[in-house]
Amino acid sequence: MIWWFLVFLPPLAGALAYGRAPLFAWFGASGVWLAALASAEGWSIGTTLVALAGLAVAFGVFLIVPLRRALISAPIFTAFRRALPSMSQTERDALEAGTVWWEGELFAGRPDWTRLAAYPWPKLSAEEQAFLDNETSELCRLVKDWETTGLQDMPQSVWQFIKDKGFLGMIIPKEYGGKGYSAFAHSQVITKLSTRSSAPAVTVMVPNSLGPAELLLHYGTPEQKQHYLPRLAAGQEIPAFALTSPWAGSDAASIPDAGVVCKGQWQGEEVLGMRVSFDKRYITLAPVCTVFGLAFRLYDPDHLLGQEADLGITCALVPHDHPGVEIGRRHFPLNAVWMNGPIRGKDVFMPLDFIIGGPKMAGQGWRMLMECLAAGRSISLPGSNTGMQKLTARAVGAYARVRYQFKTAIGRFEGVEEALTRIGANTYLCDAARIMTAGAIDLGEKPSVVSAIVKYHVTERARQTVNDGMDVIGGKGICLGPQNFLGRAYQQIPVGITVEGANILTRSLILFGQGAIRCHPYVLDEMHAAQQGDLKAFDRAFWGHIGYSVSSGVRAMVMGLTGSHFVGVPSDVAPETRRYYQQLTRFSAAFAFISDISMGSMGGALKRKEKLSARLGDILSLMYLATATLKRYESEGRQQGDAPLMHWAIWDCMFRAQNAFEGVIANFPNRFFAMILRRLVVFPLGRPYVVPSDQLGHEVARALIEPSATRDRLTADVYLPTELDEPLGALEAALLATVEAEPIEAKVKKAQRDGRFKPGLLVGGGVDALWVRAREAGIITAEEFVVLQRRGELRDKVIRVDDFPFDFGLKSASSATTRLKAVA
Repeated sequence: MIWWFLVFLPPLAGALAYGRAPLFAWFGASGVWLAALASAEGWSIGTTLVALAGLAVAFGVFLIVPLRRALISAPIFTAFRRALPSMSQTERDALEAGTVWWEGELFAGRPDWTRLAAYPWPKLSAEEQAFLDNETSELCRLVKDWETTGLQDMPQSVWQFIKDKGFLGMIIPKEYGGKGYSAFAHSQVITKLSTRSSAPAVTVMVPNSLGPAELLLHYGTPEQKQHYLPRLAAGQEIPAFALTSPWAGSDAASIPDAGVVCKGQWQGEEVLGMRVSFDKRYITLAPVCTVFGLAFRLYDPDHLLGQEADLGITCALVPHDHPGVEIGRRHFPLNAVWMNGPIRGKDVFMPLDFIIGGPKMAGQGWRMLMECLAAGRSISLPGSNTGMQKLTARAVGAYARVRYQFKTAIGRFEGVEEALTRIGANTYLCDAARIMTAGAIDLGEKPSVVSAIVKYHVTERARQTVNDGMDVIGGKGICLGPQNFLGRAYQQIPVGITVEGANILTRSLILFGQGAIRCHPYVLDEMHAAQQGDLKAFDRAFWGHIGYSVSSGVRAMVMGLTGSHFVGVPSDVAPETRRYYQQLTRFSAAFAFISDISMGSMGGALKRKEKLSARLGDILSLMYLATATLKRYESEGRQQGDAPLMHWAIWDCMFRAQNAFEGVIANFPNRFFAMILRRLVVFPLGRPYVVPSDQLGHEVARALIEPSATRDRLTADVYLPTELDEPLGALEAALLATVEAEPIEAKVKKAQRDGRFKPGLLVGGGVDALWVRAREAGIITAEEFVVLQRRGELRDKVIRVDDFPFDFGLKSASSATTRLKAVA
């Protein structure tokens, strides 16, 4: 059986995939093999001739395409069409939206590493860098997170600064008065703001993401663009977009909000319009917006626009003060300060001109949303959640060096090192994925699958990073107040997990479910051929698919048996990363094969096997994250100080991918296929990866607690105030003071061990009494004592937590209630 698999199928795979020449080679090789088998088994001449004749018939069927199509492909085509579930236009729009980018290489099983190397690593223009360094830094300075918490809003001066400096129009072209910035610049701004406060970050993020400006740019009429885009760019309009309803959250396509085409009064005249009822919630910027995009299903029962009665999901642009609109109330998502609230309306009449793109775009809203979703989802949450991770890495790393317990910096305990290691490596990896994906948008891609990958994995790893940070800083993190630098991020982490596609749904249904159709080199072509009744196209795609599948399986098996040591990779990659490229190539081929076996053996039932689908999505995602990490390491000049971060991140990805493979195989419904997958294809020599080593983790953790170029690169663009009344400013000063003081402390402790210094009982002198005695005994100089004294003062400032008058909470609640009543 195995010899047949090795000798017979590989040539057949090449033949099916690459045409007639390999087919002839397959026929010749198979004939020689069959003759050899006949001789070895002692077959008679008659039996041998019959076997060769059968082989010739099979050859003829495959060689004569019309014959193959009629005898083999047609019955398969009929069965395939019968099994293929019907697909609505909404489902088709979602599946076919966007483009396939690097993830397609990973899915196909043959990643072209020269292509990855050729992608440009994003860089800011001089204008964009100046905006990041100046206006963005100034906006960070103007906002204090605790102050906004007390106000439950940003000060009006901050709102005005955001408007005046063009933050709301970063994606709007300069011809309309906007900044015309790149996706990478947009991502950098959001990342930096998120290291300071979620309020300005989300306020700036939403107008530049999926919303009125993006939709107008792609689909608006010239009149709509000329009216709205300059006003949005100048901050004269504050936009929101209303999609989610109480009955349609993750299943956004099922929104019950509806409109009916009819005639009505508008500006004193009877016009053709829509009467729309809607109930939306969780709409960011809704309480303060001046115009909002509205998604609803439009019906035309009287056929005033055409023959269709159900036109489909439609997007309109509605002024906040339009008659019948109910707006202004507010949600508090985990007590976040940024504005969010409901928008409602019943039987609100709107002219057809409100439809984005005009009446001709009625019913095209879902396609519009799906085509634009990839760009916004690639930038907003990856940027904001990477920003929180950078803040955590910078601040918690410093705190772990400054804070002592058991006479040792807590960052030197191995248990704390584990948390610091995850913080550092996850931050490095997520930043790599964020930057590479933003670069894809600037290349003109709309990578729908990749956008889901980075949204899910960056937000999940941010949750791990912030949780780890809270574990390290302990009581400092759980007492809210102006000195707490992480508590508010910890509170709001679940928001990123929930919005723009809940993470559970994204992992179990989208990553592989959409990826299998969009990224696979043949599946979408097969589906299109079946839907269109095109047997010729199906025949071509189907047999290409068979050859591709067998080829992937054989390649994965050979690479597994040889440990992938003979896999070719570009000669110019860093020597220390060469094995990663080889193993990723092997994993890619194994993933391609296991995906085809899963789809082929389970068919439509795979959609209901959400746990298996989620694990397959994990494999694809982790390969993408690992390649983004490799790309970053190469593009940033192979910084040796960053190598531990890179190695740990990739080992973690590969180990998790290996576990995901094991999870698929262990739970595969067909146990025969499971055995083939485990023993022949995926793990013929066992599992190659273990958890990253403790020594490697130690090197990562050390990079976080020591001032260095590595720490600065890892936390680039974190807003760093210099004032000591700012928690991060105090931490930075305390870290430097601690590093300066440690040799002096060691000097005193050595004198104690050597018997040269006996301080006696230190009663009532506080934690720094030892240094006073050491100075008095001449162990340290006056100058050294000043260093220790300053270190102690800054340490005390850093570890201090806030306290408030007994009735502070009652007063805050009362003032917040007063403000809410004023808003309502």
